[in-house]
Amino acid sequence: MSRIGKQPVTLPNGVTATISGQTLEVKGPKATKTFTATDDVTLTIADGQITVTPRGKSKRARQQWGMTRTVVANLVHGTNEMFRKELEIRGVGYRAQMQGNTLKLNLGLSHDVDFVVPEGVTVTAPKQTELVVEGTDKQLVGQVAANIRDWRRPEPYKGKGIRYKGEYIFQKEGKKK
Repeated sequence: MSRIGKQPVTLPNGVTATISGQTLEVKGPKATKTFTATDDVTLTIADGQITVTPRGKSKRARQQWGMTRTVVANLVHGTNEMFRKELEIRGVGYRAQMQGNTLKLNLGLSHDVDFVVPEGVTVTAPKQTELVVEGTDKQLVGQVAANIRDWRRPEPYKGKGIRYKGEYIFQKEGKKK
């Protein structure tokens, strides 16, 4: 039994959901999102809650049960509030700034990095060493944040690079004489 799948997803005020076949459409103040579930699960709406139940007892049905419930919960949350990832830039001379829809990163490379922000996500740079990635799609926000981080991952000796806010980087000890 899936502990996550058993829990119903509650629809907050201002969010409505409709089901047609295996397609769920969620409308909220921030966005309108759709999701098509596999044939292994059944979606139902009752009393302001979306319930996911497996069809049968196959391994695939049980796998899809918890995953579908989590995707539906993220859909409902994303239509009501924005998902947010915060990044920090550490290193002498490392900085970032937004120019229109392009993020300009100066990361100690021989060239500046121009990162084009995809549609559906907004990136802001409140300071030169801080980035905020926001959007209604949790997967897209996490992927954009990971792509930005991949340009200069934190290294283990000085900790220079792009890291998630609050991320702990294990510091190695350097060479001893």
